[in-house]
Amino acid sequence: MIPTAKILLLGSGELGREFVISAKRLGCHVIACDSYAGAPAMQVADAAEVFSMLDGAALGAAIEKHKPDFIVPEVEAIRTEVLKDYEERGFNVVPSARATLMTMNRDRIREVAARELGLPTSHYLYAETREDMRAAVAKVGLPCVVKPVMSSSGKGQSTVRDGDKVDAAWDYAVAGMRGDRTRVIVEAFVAFDYEITLLTIRTRDGVLFCEPIGHRQERGDYQESWQPTAMSSRALTEAQDMARKVVDNLGGYGLFGVEFFVVGDDVIFSELSPRPHDTGMVTLISQNLTEFDLHARAILGLPIPSIIQHGAAASAVILADRQAEDFTITGLNEALQPEAPDISVDVRIFGKPTTRPYRRMGVALALAPKGDTDLARAAARKAAARIKISYKT
Repeated sequence: MIPTAKILLLGSGELGREFVISAKRLGCHVIACDSYAGAPAMQVADAAEVFSMLDGAALGAAIEKHKPDFIVPEVEAIRTEVLKDYEERGFNVVPSARATLMTMNRDRIREVAARELGLPTSHYLYAETREDMRAAVAKVGLPCVVKPVMSSSGKGQSTVRDGDKVDAAWDYAVAGMRGDRTRVIVEAFVAFDYEITLLTIRTRDGVLFCEPIGHRQERGDYQESWQPTAMSSRALTEAQDMARKVVDNLGGYGLFGVEFFVVGDDVIFSELSPRPHDTGMVTLISQNLTEFDLHARAILGLPIPSIIQHGAAASAVILADRQAEDFTITGLNEALQPEAPDISVDVRIFGKPTTRPYRRMGVALALAPKGDTDLARAAARKAAARIKISYKT
């Protein structure tokens, strides 16, 4: 069979896995790349390559070998200058090499949002040394949030409430950094009412939006999400306008996960990912087209019909609590038992070959009648709690 497109996927975690499934359904040939063999997306892809995305020579060699129609990043730490070089040679980087560069680094996308576009953000400063950070915290004030400019899944992120904890926050940020840039962003703490992810799809026919997704985090990493989350019409319109401005500035086609803090009717830009978002895994049960389907269609230039919300939906993560290579996952039968006739429950196990503390190993999903996200959240949490990881060593 001649594929509809050849895709080189850079990063093969759980988000990549679901994207591969969506792309394969549309006839694509996918080569999944990651730093270790047997990564989740590799298990469902046509081929795999194992190398560090920060190894520019290896990244270039993979592009030269496969000559893909689309280069699709799924991780933050990538030699973006290599992607820029290949884009200039005529390769299609999703959504664009510039977008990848800007969004893989929190400082650069923050400058685009705050300086170029004038969007409201928290007060922030940068620091490249421990002494810089002490000075930044003194200016920004306590409490504040410290994040590496390049990281993922909340790694290295902490909230500093006590001046005695500044050095510890620096050490934690440096330990959680990805890439080779020793730089952190120090942000004033925003006393938000709630935070959302607005899945924003930039297509050749315009910009589309999914219903806003609420989420709860611990250690800077998502624990549960729900869709839709209640917002005033003014706040939703403001979030959509801001998201449209950012993705139009970045260019290219695909799905973006745009994060906002919401305080009453006011919306504050937080972060952006140029790919499916972890909180968006709720769309595996909530919509007629998942965020992964939407990303694939936007990349390929395929039509996107109306995005239909099936009801009130939620996701809850399934976490490991220790480092192990020999383990089993049990409890599926219990987790998939329906809570009630009008509630649907599902589970995704990611297939990661090793565990470590707080590593996401799966996600539980629930769908309840419209307007009852609390019911969906409770069902998803209960299903997740029924999944057990048994360690053999």
